[in-house]
Amino acid sequence: MYAAFLLYPLLRSVQLSFYDWDGLTLGTWVGVANYQEIVSDVGLRSAFGHALVLMLFFAVIPVCVGLVLASVLNRAKVRGLAFFRTVVFLPQVVAMVVVAVAWRRMYAPDGTINDLLRAIGLGSLARGWLGDYALALPAVGFIGTWFETGLVTVLLLAGMSRISGSLYEAARLDGAGPVQEFFAVTLPSVRGEIAVALTLTVIAALRTFDLVYVTTSGGPGNSTSVPSYEVYHRAFELGRVGSAAAVGVTLTVLILLISLVINRIADREAAR
Repeated sequence: MYAAFLLYPLLRSVQLSFYDWDGLTLGTWVGVANYQEIVSDVGLRSAFGHALVLMLFFAVIPVCVGLVLASVLNRAKVRGLAFFRTVVFLPQVVAMVVVAVAWRRMYAPDGTINDLLRAIGLGSLARGWLGDYALALPAVGFIGTWFETGLVTVLLLAGMSRISGSLYEAARLDGAGPVQEFFAVTLPSVRGEIAVALTLTVIAALRTFDLVYVTTSGGPGNSTSVPSYEVYHRAFELGRVGSAAAVGVTLTVLILLISLVINRIADREAAR
């Protein structure tokens, strides 16, 4: 099953990436020209750059916020913690298309965000967020932050719940305060969970398609275009299946390399 539905399509994509093919007629061998285009084409380079920017919103910020939230909740022993975990995890069970449609409406010129800004006297800041060349990508990224923070928080809470209370008691006896306890006890104890969270969120950032497709379709211009959207755009709108396959293969290799680096660093830290 794995070979039929994953390995074969992957190998077939690698094969197609060496051809100039429109998906209908006979393809023409072009060697590595499609890969050279990824390096030379400004639009494709920008798409990969946008994906790296989204990593900040999908992975780095959620992990930082999740660490703080999970640490506070774990330390405070909040009542109804199980209910809170369910609430913060809820975005993960909602289809990304539904999330994208909801946030697109909130970002609209007459949407909730602009209505709120006008209500508090900041109407000068109201704008069409997804139509602004400078703010469209951060606006899309913020949706990713909202979507992934719950997952990261739940993962880290699970890791922190397994930390022995004796470690915190020993730290307090040595005069450690809450901040020192976090860096000396909590953070080293959840390195494995951080690695898992980073791996999942980085992959989500690099492979995101439906969020971009529904909210901006890569616009305005190509200011929010990402590699996954370029695969769709080139294969099904431009009829350049070979080029789309090359982008897809490159994205797959990039995801694999970044995931390996994250896990290699985590293993090295755990071995210390």
